[in-house]
Amino acid sequence: MKRITVAKGDGIGPEIMNATLLILEKAGADIEIDEIEIGEKVYLAGNSSGIAAKDWDTIRGNKIFLKAPITTPQGGGYKSLNVSTRKFLGLYSNVRPCVSLHPFVKTKHPIMDLVIIRENEEDLYAGIEHQQTDEVVQCLKLISRPGCEKIIRYAFEYARQQNRKKVSCFTKDNIMKQTDGLFHKVFNEIAAEYTDIENEHWIVDIGAARLADTPEMFDVIVMPNLYGDILSDVAAQITGSVGLAGSANIGEECSMFEAIHGSAPLIAGQNIANPSGLIHGAVMMLNHIGQTAVAEKIMNAWLKTLEDGLHTFDIYTEGLSKQKIGTKEFAEAVISNLGEKPNLFKAVEYSNNTALQLPKYKRKEAAAKELVGVDLFVHWRGENPNELATIVQKIESNNARLTMITNRGIKVWPNGFEETFCTDHWRCRFTTENNEAIDNKDIIELLSKSVDENIDIVKTENLYKFNGQIAFSLGQGQ
Repeated sequence: MKRITVAKGDGIGPEIMNATLLILEKAGADIEIDEIEIGEKVYLAGNSSGIAAKDWDTIRGNKIFLKAPITTPQGGGYKSLNVSTRKFLGLYSNVRPCVSLHPFVKTKHPIMDLVIIRENEEDLYAGIEHQQTDEVVQCLKLISRPGCEKIIRYAFEYARQQNRKKVSCFTKDNIMKQTDGLFHKVFNEIAAEYTDIENEHWIVDIGAARLADTPEMFDVIVMPNLYGDILSDVAAQITGSVGLAGSANIGEECSMFEAIHGSAPLIAGQNIANPSGLIHGAVMMLNHIGQTAVAEKIMNAWLKTLEDGLHTFDIYTEGLSKQKIGTKEFAEAVISNLGEKPNLFKAVEYSNNTALQLPKYKRKEAAAKELVGVDLFVHWRGENPNELATIVQKIESNNARLTMITNRGIKVWPNGFEETFCTDHWRCRFTTENNEAIDNKDIIELLSKSVDENIDIVKTENLYKFNGQIAFSLGQGQ
């Protein structure tokens, strides 16, 4: 028996959750439920987080959270509970199955069946941004080895559990050689452990083009946060079934399962909402906790119901559907089909699989780290990089010499092009001639002299070698 936390949410949430829980019960799911209240009522009662502190304890104790959609009131400083839950509970993996339901849901891709697994915590979504000059703002792209290892291993374990044959990795490491390069490197390392599963890597732009044009060539796709956020929506849209999709957010300790759609308050209480998205979230939950026989039974019954033409209003089509039914009636139809298998759709088969067993990340042995330089980012409103070089060379130390200036990543000194457009944000790199070691005192000396010379340093970035390998990007054109 597995104890789970359930929240019925707002709008259509209670209706679709009741339908989903009834199906789970009739299918024989071995669960016990602790219900909590979240969402609009909690917000409006004065809790800006949308959840009471004691209910966090319930979620953390049970580890498994099945959540219906909620309404976040506009304005007033209310925080998104979805974002808070992912961040607080370390839900590093967002899992989004994208399956064609042709011919009952219109799509140009009738045999599409893939899963996008997106890193859920870091990348540009760390949200670390600064304005540094009049003309330039920055957002830090943070990719960590633990983040890469956890999401990529999850993708391979998920593929193995779900009897899928291939995992594809999307990055842009031809440009971002350090950040996306790390993601690709870790992908290759972990892929080598799963010899039973095919693996491949795509540069994200051509990979996205292939996904939109020929999605049937993919099975499981794993990617960093930003690419995954964008392309999971693209994939869901081209299936034609965004409103039917479920989603899982997986962490080392806790996991949350939900529909991807909102609370739809305009149709609440009318018994017309489609519970399929939350049903799919519940099926993912059952797979996650190892109750895969029940998950298989529910999923095949749901497919049989769709085939039978018993459709809620959102997918009802004259001439194709046989009967327009409500939320409760749809749940009853699924229940009546438990034990049946679809005829048109391929029946799902994962009842012999076990719960995912994901090892906790183990920190690697520390590398030999050597300071070899520093980038000083300068706010300067001039236009001629040669003039800036003359100014900045005044602060050189005995070891740290000015070796390059870039503007928006493009080398403009030495030997820059007059045609290159420059903003007021300049990266001035100080190293030895052969990237030999320098001392922190050299950096302090540079900064001290910059004050004397009235040079506006807006950011510093140390340059290192790890195990003798340069661990920073060159300037474009260097």
